[in-house]
Amino acid sequence: MTVVERKPTVVYAVVGVLVVLLLGAATRYLSVQVPVWTKGTALAGIGKSIEFPIYAIALGLIGNVVLTKLAVRDALSPGFRTEFFIKTGLVLLGASINLKLLVTAAGPAILQALLLISIVFGFTWWLGGKLGIDDKLRALLASAVSICGVSAAIAAAGAVQAKKEQLAYAASLVIVFALPSIFLLPWLAGVFGLPDAVTGAWIGGNIDTTAAVTAAGTLAGEDVLKIATIVKTTQNALIGFVAIALTAYFALKVERKDARAARPTLGQFWERFPKFVLGFVAASIIGTLYLQWGGDKATLATVDDLRTWFLIFAFVAIGLEFSVKGLREAGWRPVAVFASATVVNIVVALGLALILFGSFTVG
Repeated sequence: MTVVERKPTVVYAVVGVLVVLLLGAATRYLSVQVPVWTKGTALAGIGKSIEFPIYAIALGLIGNVVLTKLAVRDALSPGFRTEFFIKTGLVLLGASINLKLLVTAAGPAILQALLLISIVFGFTWWLGGKLGIDDKLRALLASAVSICGVSAAIAAAGAVQAKKEQLAYAASLVIVFALPSIFLLPWLAGVFGLPDAVTGAWIGGNIDTTAAVTAAGTLAGEDVLKIATIVKTTQNALIGFVAIALTAYFALKVERKDARAARPTLGQFWERFPKFVLGFVAASIIGTLYLQWGGDKATLATVDDLRTWFLIFAFVAIGLEFSVKGLREAGWRPVAVFASATVVNIVVALGLALILFGSFTVG
């Protein structure tokens, strides 16, 4: 790429970031002002109950439509940076999670992650095979629905050398199914009267993307968010293991006729490991020690506020990046597989959450 070609790309990316920042500022403004505007009216209850993820995603979707109509959304998309915003926000969230909670929740979270990934991945792989879906695409679908959505699909795509179109399709399915889950699961948890720990484990284990888990957890409450984040980061930590397993499977079985097929290495595992998980744990340790050594809680409150900003930007970017373009191209079978696996994921995740977190206390 020449300097002349690179310059417009950089400009578009900067403009894309500015769009996210402006819509994020509008989100924060609405989340503060709407309760004030509706106070003393029939809409007071609604105005007070709407949390910032709803405003952020709504404004992102509106911006998506406007930018698409102007034919500039694809050009600006490099600046949306959903992954950067959500991972930074989650690392900052770690500072507010006491290390004791992280340690005590880790055991059931690891067990839930291992069981849930095994069951849901196995079901998705089996059903995809029954419906004749290409091995590489069903590897992407199984990884995405059982672990953590787009990040897992990207790791799996690298492991099995999937086509770019297959990755785009899997990512589109993740977002299509994750968006309604943000609002559906917190509502169902209220209907079922689930405890905070169970709700958090259900949300963290079931919703595919880390950003959507954070949004749903935020809507359900701070304690729910903490458990949901611990459960989801535990699943995220297993991305590397699944990617290596897929690499080995495709190299040794699916592509075994190719003598040049590369064997998985520790370097590949480290490359695919979601390193923000380490930042999340480190932030929890630092935050806990800071308070134990007499640190000022106002400092952590500032970190929490910064975390909120990054999460707002992430939720705006989710709305901006939403696209159903690829869904029309692959037919009904992958959609049927993903939808069926999502139902299985919802049921199994709820059952495991009730068993493993039923008597767990967040405080």
